[in-house]
Amino acid sequence: MKEFNRRDFFKVAGLCTGVCALAPVAVAADDAAPAVNAEQFGMLYDATKCVGCKACMSACKKTNNDNGNLQCDKARFDPDTKWDAPADLSGNNRTIIKLHKENSTTWSYVKYSCMHCQKPACVSVCPVGALTKDQKTGIVGYNKDFCIGCRYCQIGCPFNIPKFQWDRAIPQIVKCNFCKDTYFKTKGITACADVCPTKAILFGKRGVLLAEAKRRLQESPGRYVQKIYGEKEVGGVNHLYLSGVPFEKLGLRALPEDAPPVFSEKIHHAIYKGFIAPIALYSVLCFVALRNMKKQKQVDAENSPAAGGGKA
Repeated sequence: MKEFNRRDFFKVAGLCTGVCALAPVAVAADDAAPAVNAEQFGMLYDATKCVGCKACMSACKKTNNDNGNLQCDKARFDPDTKWDAPADLSGNNRTIIKLHKENSTTWSYVKYSCMHCQKPACVSVCPVGALTKDQKTGIVGYNKDFCIGCRYCQIGCPFNIPKFQWDRAIPQIVKCNFCKDTYFKTKGITACADVCPTKAILFGKRGVLLAEAKRRLQESPGRYVQKIYGEKEVGGVNHLYLSGVPFEKLGLRALPEDAPPVFSEKIHHAIYKGFIAPIALYSVLCFVALRNMKKQKQVDAENSPAAGGGKA
C-alpha cells in the first residue's frame, strides 16, 4: 500500500476545498432572487379606514369553523389597556384586529394575518413540504396531513405568524390561507375582505393593490406615512399595509429587503447540488481514517512479541 504523507493529505484537502468554494459560483444564477409577481393575489389593509369592528375576525371564524378546523378563543376585555378579543394570533385564530393607542389623539387599529410572502421562509424551512407556495395565486397553503409538528415554520417566519395548537391532542399549524378552500374557491375573494364595511381590506392582484396604495399616498400625503409596508420587505409580500402612524408602533417591525430563503437556499444548494461537497468531505474523512488505521497497524506490528516489541 502506498504510504500516505502530509503532502498527499494537503493535496486532497486543497482539492476538496476548491470544489466547495466553486460550487456557490456555479449555482448562483439558478438561485437568484426571483422577480416580484404582480399577478399573484393579495390584500391591501388601510389602517386609517379600519374602525375596529372585527367583522373580518368574525367572518374568518365562521368560514373556518364551518370547515371544522378551528375553535373559538374566549374574548378578553381590559378597560385599562386595550380591547383585544382574543389577545393575539394563536392555534385558534387566523386573523386578528388589535388597537395601538398612545393617547386620546394618537391611535390606530392594525390587522395581523399571514403575509403570503413572495419568497416565504416558512415554505423554505419546512422539511416535509407541509407548507407550499402556489406560484399562480400566491397563496401560502398548509397541509396538516404532511406536517410532523417540528414548528420550523414558526421559527423561520420573520412576521411570527404560524401558530401551533398546543391545546390539542392532534395539533396542527394554523395560519391564514386566503380562504383558498372555502370563500376564495366559491367567491374569488377572502371572507375578511368581503365583509369589511369600510373597505379597509381590499383583495385582488398584487399589482393592482400596489397601484391603489401609491395613488392614496399621492392624493393624501398628510393622511399616511409615506411608505407601503410589504412592498419590499423580505423580498416583497402579498399582504400590503398603509398607516397613519409609524409601522413599528403597530408591531410591523423594520425588515431587510432581501428574502432570507434566497441566501440560505443558495448555500444549501451549493453544498448539496450534485452531492459534490458531501462526497468531497467523506473522501477527506476516509483518507484520514485509512491513514490512521495504517499508522495504528504499524504501531501494533512494532509492539508485537514476534517483532520483539513485547515487554519482558
